Amino acid sequence: MTDGVLLLAATPLGNPDDASQRLREALATADVVAVEDTRRLGRLTSALGVTVTGRKVSFYEDVERTRTPRLVEELEGGATVLVVTDAGMPSVSDPGYRLVDAAIDAGITVRCLPGPSAVLAALAVSGLPTDRFCFEGFPPRTDHKRDEWFSELAHEPRTVVFFESPRRLGKTLRIAAEVLGADRRVAVCRELTKTHEEVLRGTLGELAAWAEPEGTVLGEITVVLGPAVRKAPDPDELAEEVLALVEGGRGLKDAAKEVGTAHGVPTNALYESALKLRG
Repeated sequence: MTDGVLLLAATPLGNPDDASQRLREALATADVVAVEDTRRLGRLTSALGVTVTGRKVSFYEDVERTRTPRLVEELEGGATVLVVTDAGMPSVSDPGYRLVDAAIDAGITVRCLPGPSAVLAALAVSGLPTDRFCFEGFPPRTDHKRDEWFSELAHEPRTVVFFESPRRLGKTLRIAAEVLGADRRVAVCRELTKTHEEVLRGTLGELAAWAEPEGTVLGEITVVLGPAVRKAPDPDELAEEVLALVEGGRGLKDAAKEVGTAHGVPTNALYESALKLRG
């Protein structure tokens, strides 16, 4: 018997018109549809005018581990299994990863039907650098762990995208401003692709104030945090490092150039600082 295929399909973030033709076809023809919320799937298929002919299986976070083995058995038996979540791409902060991992281990073909992504949509409209970025999922819920989480991002050179509950957004932005500095650039994207879509851009301090008091912000939230701005060291702080190389036998200009290159500080400025320190 021919092995089946596992399909991961991106679903609209809010606007049904964003659904791809491949998603429509897969919903209508898959043998099994593993779905995060059957009610939301019903609303989506109704909007698309699509009838699911396959068996529907609830596949949310709490049952993903226990239902994965049965789905793998069906895949091995030749079934096409479609995984869809409430919005966006399965396995990206949504159910799907465990099933993908198990299917790959079983030698099953895994394919992706690309489409809407809150991560990429928010990144694109944020106005922040897009050449390098990372996705961090959801911040921890406790204050202490959120402090540690943001501390790890203090020197992150890439733009950071993460999700947050609207109920916790104000406190999260306030903690981020305390740990990272109130002037760090950020964009908060709310209700992407939906009727009340809103993108706010500014500093952590500004948007933390906007999100207060707690509970005033509603909707699905994606946050885009700008990269850390690397501040060049003061030449006077590096003068001793230059003179240490001079004491080791290096010429002053060569030592200033070496230290300056390592720290991104102009050679001339370091040379002058080292001369002043040496007296």
